[in-house]
Amino acid sequence: MKKANNYWIPLALSCSLGMVAGTAVADVDKLIKSCADCHEKDGNSKNGETPSIAGMSSGFFLDSIKGYKSNTRPALKLKDKKEDMKDVAKKLSDTDIKALADYFGKQKFKPLKQEFDPALAKLGKQVHKQYCDKCHSEGGTSSEDDAGILAGQPLGYLRYSMDNYANGKRDMGEKMSAKFKAMQEKVGNDGITQLLHYYASQQ
Repeated sequence: MKKANNYWIPLALSCSLGMVAGTAVADVDKLIKSCADCHEKDGNSKNGETPSIAGMSSGFFLDSIKGYKSNTRPALKLKDKKEDMKDVAKKLSDTDIKALADYFGKQKFKPLKQEFDPALAKLGKQVHKQYCDKCHSEGGTSSEDDAGILAGQPLGYLRYSMDNYANGKRDMGEKMSAKFKAMQEKVGNDGITQLLHYYASQQ
């Protein structure tokens, strides 16, 4: 009888693990559908106030969700939604977050087609080179060093983010804080507007 019992133990474990794996896949699919309501299934937002999260590095994704969970990162509540990202983030487990980071990190980022001011964009390019390019390299298109992709993001979302940085509602970290302060002292709020149009121009 012992041999028979021992024989069935691995089989039982195998079946149990298979059920868990199947559930995990189904949960990820459900989570992606939920995210798609604002960010689209491939992570490329079509909403002017919602960021595209396709191609985002895992580190930046995890830090972003952590900020929402801890209430240290502001979240815009869209008029047609009952919840904002803080509400959503608090419902996600560590396993959920990791799965979503892996999924969206593998999607290709597609710059949003949107209106911008060419003259402001030209000035913004120089502002970016002087104050932002060290971390947000390749004109803000790179996600390396766990930096957020800026180029091609919705202009409305970029404005909301920059306003929060400028008002001290969102933590920048020491490096960005020093650069941001230097930029404001040199070009003021005009520099921020120029930057936004530069990023929006990259389509």
